Amino acid sequence: MLDQADVSAFVRWYPYPMYMTLERLDRWLPEPAIRTHHRRASLVDPSRLWRATRTLRLSDTPLLGRLIRWRIPGTSADQSFDELFRTYPFIVLEEDEGLLISGLCGRIWTLARDYPDLAGPEGFRDWDRSCTVRVLFAHWVERGEGDAFELVSEARVQPVDSRAHRRLRVLWALVGPFEGLVGSEALKAAVRRAENGAPRSQDGPVRDRQAAKPNR
Repeated sequence: MLDQADVSAFVRWYPYPMYMTLERLDRWLPEPAIRTHHRRASLVDPSRLWRATRTLRLSDTPLLGRLIRWRIPGTSADQSFDELFRTYPFIVLEEDEGLLISGLCGRIWTLARDYPDLAGPEGFRDWDRSCTVRVLFAHWVERGEGDAFELVSEARVQPVDSRAHRRLRVLWALVGPFEGLVGSEALKAAVRRAENGAPRSQDGPVRDRQAAKPNR
């Protein structure tokens, strides 16, 4: 357990990046039709924050967990988010200390698990099957203001063609209005788990930053 002085010393040498550059995500999926972005700050050390994120289970996020199980039938409520983003229909695109970028391709508007088994990250980058989309999910820890670290998530969706774009618009009309609530649920749950028994900032509780509006 770290006190305030320990946190300050820890931040000075911890090798996490100051921020994630958008160009790093653009290498995998540039110019998305939909982009969402959420972040949550905490004074908990980043290793603990990242560990809490990896061990979080779908059942710990009632709204998001149900949405994922609805869109990907057969997914267990006991599955961790780390397992989810590493197994079919997802594929790991890039991984680093405190960073995981995963992706999937297919027809996300169906309930038939209509997703290909991608042959590595290049299979995601080169995917161009008609009437499908590419979806990227990125989660990472970066330095925030002062001694804080921030847990960040970003999702991007890019339709392959105009047919996919039309179907995506219909799906987003259904789930988009709830994205702000659902999209931040996992970050809040992970921070709560990490802070269980850990010191809080003397300035008050953790805080959310404004989520970026999706590109349409």
